[in-house]
Amino acid sequence: MTQKVRWYIIQTYSGYENAVKLDLERRVDSMGMSDYIFRVIVPEETIIETKADGKQKEKIKQIFPGYVFVEMIVTDESWFVVRNTPRVTGFLGSSGGGTKPVPLAPDEINQILLKIGVMQKPTYDHLVGKHVEILNGAFTGLKGEVTAVDNDQGKITVNIDVFGRSTPTEFDTIDIREL
Repeated sequence: MTQKVRWYIIQTYSGYENAVKLDLERRVDSMGMSDYIFRVIVPEETIIETKADGKQKEKIKQIFPGYVFVEMIVTDESWFVVRNTPRVTGFLGSSGGGTKPVPLAPDEINQILLKIGVMQKPTYDHLVGKHVEILNGAFTGLKGEVTAVDNDQGKITVNIDVFGRSTPTEFDTIDIREL
């Protein structure tokens, strides 16, 4: 049985997230776990604070204080390495007593990775002028030409033939396939 690479959240002492990240990365190297534990991330964002005297100062703020995100394949060994890292109190979604943790859903982690800049949002500008097939909905199987793209909303406008007329219709990016 092959395990999937998934993202998990580990709980740490608050304020020690970066120390846990460094410790875990060292343990992965020293214990030969790089085939099971891939990325360790402490989600942070830069905010600008305005002081009382009007001066602005950049400050790095933890998005999820007390939590570190780990991309890994859960085996008994990798689970042991993470759980026994200093200042780690356990996995989020694990009830203890040796139960394995629950991974994050892909859409949950993707939103976080997009927010902190680890992952880029896909763009679909290359589809303008190309022919696509509709995969879902009332127009399944119809083909048309892409006339506009809204990358922020994940929408694509396609001219499809409805009752002999070219009709611009909006679709989600997941509902079309490039021909």
